Amino acid sequence: MSRYIGLDVHMASCTMVILGPSGKKLGCHVVETNASLLVDLLKGIPKPRHLCFEEGAQSAWLYETLSPHVDEIVVTVKRDRRGSKDDQRDAQELADKLRTNSIEVRVYKEVGSYGRLRELSKVHRMQVRDTVRVQNRILSLYRSRGIATEDSVYDPKQREEWLRKLPVRMQTAADSLLRQYDVVEPLRRESEKTMVAEARKAPISKLLATVPGLGPIRVANLLAIIVSPRRFRTRRQLWEYSGLGVVMRSSSDWVQGDDGKWRKGQVQQTRGLNRHHNHELKSIFKGAATTVIGQARKDCPLYQHYVAMLNNKIKPNLAKLTIARQIASITLSLWKKEARYDPAKLTKNS
Repeated sequence: MSRYIGLDVHMASCTMVILGPSGKKLGCHVVETNASLLVDLLKGIPKPRHLCFEEGAQSAWLYETLSPHVDEIVVTVKRDRRGSKDDQRDAQELADKLRTNSIEVRVYKEVGSYGRLRELSKVHRMQVRDTVRVQNRILSLYRSRGIATEDSVYDPKQREEWLRKLPVRMQTAADSLLRQYDVVEPLRRESEKTMVAEARKAPISKLLATVPGLGPIRVANLLAIIVSPRRFRTRRQLWEYSGLGVVMRSSSDWVQGDDGKWRKGQVQQTRGLNRHHNHELKSIFKGAATTVIGQARKDCPLYQHYVAMLNNKIKPNLAKLTIARQIASITLSLWKKEARYDPAKLTKNS
């Protein structure tokens, strides 16, 4: 008899609820958030065991620790709950959703051989955000005095010249921010170098780097996020995961004709792109599309397709979306086939 286990995780404690196949509660336990205690508790539950918990700070650690001791492990996204709420109720709800196979979104937690690369990619993204944040603060300081800036504002050799353009009362603050930039920028470059070097250990990285718009940084982040192309059976699944899927809505689908027969009417309406997606992956593919468009290489089929769409009066933002979807499709296909990009084989339906 299968056991369906819901785990509500907190920093200090975990609440575990066990359900049977009929939905009957078979047990409830509160235990310290400790690997050995959780494993011992799971071992005391008869097999087969099916475990579910929500995505969070400890989810990767719990997945790695508990997956060898269960027959199925599912990580789902957090949801906004209304009404009464407590740890036991939350754990029971997770167990019941697993029992009834009604979990809508499952988080992919496998890291394969890219465990180290995934951690380096996370750190690199953090340091990029920190660097950009400091740069924006510096630019905002100069902008507040109506001073136009250039890249040389960050150059230590020209620092005194730039500081003198500010009032005396603001020079100390500006100098402090610039010295902060001197610290975070070398760290960003170092993390970028380490991440790219780790990604290049994977043979597939050289093949993906042949895709238009995908440089070494984007390839490294791509490997860390997707891990395995077999996750996506079709390109449309990758589009939705990347936030490039078009959402369609319809209502009152059937209309009655003059002959009295019911036919499905053309009532579908576009509602933009899907909101639930991996934001980093969307940034990668949109950035790659921007690179392809900006390079303006006339021999690039993707660029030629972009120009053709503009000539056909398609809006630039929709044309750019099409190019991003094409790049995602090409990436998935080449990764599965372990092949290099060949522009001669590119079709508009890629």
